[in-house]
Amino acid sequence: MSLPHSSLQSMFFATAATITALCSWAAMPAFAQNGEKPFHAVVTDAKDMQTDLKNVVFYWEEKVSETSFIPHELKHLPVKRGTATVNIKFDGVKQVEVTAAGEKAPPTLHITLANGKTGDFPLAIDGSFKGDSDFGQVDLPVNGLKKLEFK
Repeated sequence: MSLPHSSLQSMFFATAATITALCSWAAMPAFAQNGEKPFHAVVTDAKDMQTDLKNVVFYWEEKVSETSFIPHELKHLPVKRGTATVNIKFDGVKQVEVTAAGEKAPPTLHITLANGKTGDFPLAIDGSFKGDSDFGQVDLPVNGLKKLEFK
């Protein structure tokens, strides 16, 4: 049994369209695939060096055993407020100023929201800000920062 030429042609174009759609979806950045917007910030470290970061995330590693860990990339800041952990979403943050604490104490974050409200919070989880600069991927530990300004 043979198929008419137009049926074969239709099947070919449908298959080609499906493959093209799948390839373009796979090439999209991760934030575009899951609907999350990328965050852009200018970070000033303890040595007053400014770094322009795109695709900013808060990164920390959960230790599972002596030789393994689970990486976490968050779009929020985990901070303490009393005994509670509060996750302040990057969407609402305008600026973060970091004040170093003692050797074993977490740094304090002075957070200014886009609506103008401010608060001081100790960091709940030791981590860093990761993102992309013009020169490559950057990892900036929170303990080594002065300020982060979201753009």
